[in-house]
Amino acid sequence: MTTAAAAILLASCSSSSKVSDSHSDSTTVAKDTSLTAILSANSEAKLSDSIKVNFVVYNHTDSTRQFCKWHTPFEPLMSKYLDVTAADGTEAQYQGPMAKRIMPPPADSYISVKPGDSLKAEINVSKAYQITKPGKYALKYNSAAISGITVKDSLTISIK
Repeated sequence: MTTAAAAILLASCSSSSKVSDSHSDSTTVAKDTSLTAILSANSEAKLSDSIKVNFVVYNHTDSTRQFCKWHTPFEPLMSKYLDVTAADGTEAQYQGPMAKRIMPPPADSYISVKPGDSLKAEINVSKAYQITKPGKYALKYNSAAISGITVKDSLTISIK
């Protein structure tokens, strides 16, 4: 390939943008386009009982949004999507299955949430994590990069 041909090829593949010199006096506020979720549960549970946690996804936007159900409680237990940590810093061992996935996720892996709506799923933490002693445990969602759901706060449960 000649130098001229290479230059033409590169020029045709590059993108250009024009920056405007005009200024605006208005302030633009970025709209939140993400789905958020909250973890909730009774603040206390018995070690011998099921430890049930609610996972509620909210769409506070003005349009329908989707999330990938992988690594969420909206699919059967197939991954470690929570970090469960005791007050002393010890992490509860995950004992559930770990699925190997094909990428990208197929269309049926997505769930839609209408504007202003929410969806709820329940997790039985004691089925997936080895919690063997009483104490305070922090639960934090760790799979926002996969599902597209943001969970800002962790949940603390006292196990008796």
